[in-house]
Amino acid sequence: MILVLRALGVGDLVTAVPALRALRAAYPGRELALAAPAWLAPLVDLVGGVDRLVDTAGLGDPTWAGPAPEVAVNLHGRGPQSHRLLAAARPGRLLAFANLEAGFRDGPRWAADEHEVDRWCRLLSWYGIPTDRTDLGLRRPSSAGLPTGATVLHPGTKIPAKRWPAERFAALARALTERGHHVLLTGSADERALAARVANAAGLPPTAVLAGRTDLGALAALVADARLVVSGDTGVAHLATGYGTASVVLFGPVPPARWGPPPDRPRHRVLWAGAGDWPRWDGAGSHPTLAALHPDEVLDAVAEVERVARVSGAVAA
Repeated sequence: MILVLRALGVGDLVTAVPALRALRAAYPGRELALAAPAWLAPLVDLVGGVDRLVDTAGLGDPTWAGPAPEVAVNLHGRGPQSHRLLAAARPGRLLAFANLEAGFRDGPRWAADEHEVDRWCRLLSWYGIPTDRTDLGLRRPSSAGLPTGATVLHPGTKIPAKRWPAERFAALARALTERGHHVLLTGSADERALAARVANAAGLPPTAVLAGRTDLGALAALVADARLVVSGDTGVAHLATGYGTASVVLFGPVPPARWGPPPDRPRHRVLWAGAGDWPRWDGAGSHPTLAALHPDEVLDAVAEVERVARVSGAVAA
């Protein structure tokens, strides 16, 4: 049995898809168990190749109670805590980045500025496991009666500093609606009030607010069949990458080098104001790097990715 640790969130799982598929191909006759939060189960099913999900919400006490795995793979971090959690499962072999604090000298060295997709592919390649960094596509779920062809705006993130101002999202929603887009607002249950505020300011009906009304599987279906996604640096942006849905991702204060859509994905555009001499952030509202982004810039980016999507769609046809 192969035990893989990735006890994080939506974007973390999607960026690990090429590595998970490489492990599936490398160990075709073994059970592949993924240690990740149970709420990710609908998305794990869309990745494919995982035989069992082991509910692991973080790096607390070890949760592995089964027989010792043949191989344990740390796709979670650099260690030492994640290394130790896997070592407690008594694997025959551990594949991980080198970490002297954890007493683990094997494996490649960690590179802090590496793109998250490339990081885990490089780890496996170091151990002789072939990877394909472009293998990011997710299985398409059933739409189950959800709207198709919608423009999905996702104004929330778990980290307040990464939120584009709500009034900017409202201005964008209004402008897109005027241009013929069917705008829907997504988010978690905790972000429903934010989405409702954006909808109200944009003049959208309450039915446009899907925040808190879709589980992860339904959100994936909505994104898979969407016309466009606009969001901050959060999980929805990675779903758009996985489905090849045109997207505009607003980054700040963290630059997009590690978590942005891979540069070989032309249907996705990143907006990032750069690491200039910004005013000191007081912790309230959006970070200055996000507040610097104007709705007109986003509308220009939308026009660009939609043009690319039309051209690439015509070529594919």
